[in-house]
Amino acid sequence: MAYEFRLPDLGEGLTEGEVARWLVREGQEVAEDDPLVEIQTDKTTVEIPSPAAGVVSRLLAAEGEVVPVGTVIVVIGGEAGDGPDVAAEVAPQGDPPASVRAAPARVPAGRVRATPLVRRLAQELGVELDSLAGTGPQGRVTEADVRAAAGARGDTGQGSAERREPLRGVRRRIAEHLARAHAEIPAVTWVEECDFTALGQKRGELGYVPYVLRATALSLREFPELNARLEGDEIVYFDRYDLGLAVQTEQGLVVPVVRDCAGRAAEEIAADVKRLAEAARAGTLAPEELRGSTFTVTSAGRLAGLLSTPLINHPEVGILGVHRIGPRAVVRAGAIEVREVGNVSVTFDHRVVDGARAAEFGLAVIRRLQEPE
Repeated sequence: MAYEFRLPDLGEGLTEGEVARWLVREGQEVAEDDPLVEIQTDKTTVEIPSPAAGVVSRLLAAEGEVVPVGTVIVVIGGEAGDGPDVAAEVAPQGDPPASVRAAPARVPAGRVRATPLVRRLAQELGVELDSLAGTGPQGRVTEADVRAAAGARGDTGQGSAERREPLRGVRRRIAEHLARAHAEIPAVTWVEECDFTALGQKRGELGYVPYVLRATALSLREFPELNARLEGDEIVYFDRYDLGLAVQTEQGLVVPVVRDCAGRAAEEIAADVKRLAEAARAGTLAPEELRGSTFTVTSAGRLAGLLSTPLINHPEVGILGVHRIGPRAVVRAGAIEVREVGNVSVTFDHRVVDGARAAEFGLAVIRRLQEPE
């Protein structure tokens, strides 16, 4: 009997997932618990094992396709070609017993085999699916088939030379997350210079980031309204100081969480930062390493510029930015000196945090950075 595997509930209130990569192919024999598919969710990739043994008879969702929880995405067992053709068939969350599963739908004669993603792409590019001979399994029309057809006639659907790509993976998550942050949060940014000279002499191989994280966490103790979230009509205050750290990867920006930044020494924090940054760039972060931050810090190093205005990591209420640090001429005791100076910014949700308190918080962070322990 064929086993219809539905996209499981991935937790954290998520209702859909993106098929990042299939780890099997149609016709392949799999054992129970063999790697089956990678699902992109919440800025990380989760590998899902096969729940049953048998031959993979149908893959019902294309890589890059976003499907709701409960959607049948693969059929294991039976003969190749068996099982529903439309991946949008949705059942209640959870995997119901075989006895109550709907009978597999059959493909109407003459219907073109293509996923919803490919059909949408064909519509955008003005390509008639009926005119294509699919190169995918069982003659399914693939994204490459559609793009090749559009390119062969020099037609992108807009009458000009352009290329379209669907938002996928981390980039799609970033787009959704930042659009929500921009739409919902009335953000204000405060900026001040910070003299990093003393810290630069002390930091050694650890770099600036561990010290910035520790200084931020210690300052958050004094300003609890910044170590919070706005949930509906309630402000949720946290007694822990787990800071998100923005890390740029080839797939996009991810924000792993560095735990207990107020209770640990800079050396311990530095080891965590290194491990999390390497895992982020390798795409191996565990889902729990991306959840539960109470405040976020961002620093782009030499690419940071004199100033940028980071978007708040929704649903937090603030983010601290450290911008390019370098030699600047400054006045000290009436004389001009060359010091290592950079700007520090605090972007805050004005619904929760008043401007004076945000400024006082920023100055507390700067004081700790200018006078390292």
